[in-house]
Amino acid sequence: MTSSIRSGEGAVKFSVFGGTDLDARFGEGLIIHAPWVDLIRYDLRVQEQLEDITALSSNGLQIGMDASIRWRPRAEDLPELHTTYGIDYYRKLVQPELRSAVREIVGQYTPEELYSSRRTELQQQVFARVRDAVEPQFVQVDAILIRDVQLPDQIRAAIENKLKEEQEAERYQFTIQKERLEADRKQIEAQGQAEYQRIITASLSEQFLRYKGIEATQLLANSTNSKTVIVGGGRDGLPLILGGQ
Repeated sequence: MTSSIRSGEGAVKFSVFGGTDLDARFGEGLIIHAPWVDLIRYDLRVQEQLEDITALSSNGLQIGMDASIRWRPRAEDLPELHTTYGIDYYRKLVQPELRSAVREIVGQYTPEELYSSRRTELQQQVFARVRDAVEPQFVQVDAILIRDVQLPDQIRAAIENKLKEEQEAERYQFTIQKERLEADRKQIEAQGQAEYQRIITASLSEQFLRYKGIEATQLLANSTNSKTVIVGGGRDGLPLILGGQ
């Protein structure tokens, strides 16, 4: 007698005379076996199931949640999986562990945390809990995703308003900080300008100014334009220049 194991499947050998053969594992292809032997097929590919779960938050509010789990049975452990749970292993093993983990861990969070900031943390904790419980029982858990969190309408509206107010407060604080920095910049700039003026004023002594005046007079006197230079006729005894262009 022959049986065909399709792509992505594995099979366990069962005989009415000897029961499940714990040492026999069959992969894809054509299998020849005795008429009194059955081959029980298992899907070895990654499978996904969406669960709608209701749990209570830390303050007793009812939370609805959509949790998606991806898993696959381990091919090398099919005989043990079959004798322990059978082909309905998801309902007997995986599903109860997932629901239990979600309900227990959700009870540690407030609705605000589940709705906004800590959903990723929740997801990681549920995954670790289910993986540790299921994988020793011959099933590999690849991922658990929290796809949606449903809150009562009034609770969700209150949380959204609170988040909006927090964002407005953060924006206001940012504006204040920006204005404060701009005021500090202007104060520093004004102090720099005042210090510059103080240094310049201190350096403009009477002797220095008279020296610069004489220097400028010499340059003008040497120019080609016609002019009259009256020595000692200017302010502070500087030459007075008349005429010229």
